[in-house]
Amino acid sequence: MIDIDTNDIKKKRILKYFIQATKEVIEEKGIENVTIRNVAKIAGYNSATIYNYFDNYKQLIFFASLDFLSDYIQAMPDYIANGKDEVEKFILMWECFCKYSFETPQIYYAIFTEELGDHPETLMEKYFQIFPEKLGDPPERLLPMLLDPDLSRRASIASRPLIENNYLSKEKAEEVDNMITYIYHGMLTLFINNRIDYTEDQALQKITDHIRTIVSNATCSN
Repeated sequence: MIDIDTNDIKKKRILKYFIQATKEVIEEKGIENVTIRNVAKIAGYNSATIYNYFDNYKQLIFFASLDFLSDYIQAMPDYIANGKDEVEKFILMWECFCKYSFETPQIYYAIFTEELGDHPETLMEKYFQIFPEKLGDPPERLLPMLLDPDLSRRASIASRPLIENNYLSKEKAEEVDNMITYIYHGMLTLFINNRIDYTEDQALQKITDHIRTIVSNATCSN
């Protein structure tokens, strides 16, 4: 992807056109139907212009998918503020993530489960450099997690306060992170493929119950 100056208003505006056009295709036809040609047509530019901004259509999809994360990122600080301690905040952090995941499962699958482009961590960092307003003003301690598209690393970052406050050992926290991550990937995949007959709310309730059980068992045995 080309390096865009964050102060270059014209390039940022054109980039937003392409991202918005891609979002329209995703919402109306699904991620699998995104092509350079149909995005360019909706945005009002020729296909060649897109390659002035993206190396390939996978980067375009990744950026457009990240645009859907804004609501989750903005909501998360208030969502976890209700936690009475670090254990409850950890659970609420996952609950918030899962809530938005099951509202737009294809998007979250694309970003956190399916490979859509080279070096997604670099693309995510660049996206928020260009569009810092999408990140809002989250607490400083949440930034490393929010800027990482690797779910295993995000889980590890999220559980650090549990280790630092002696709720879990490092080994036990890693075990908890792995179990929750595997359950999330499995539930999301089954949900997308209609292999489980759950509504969004039911899927959220099920996975949140599993997370609470995992954390409760781990903290009790620690």
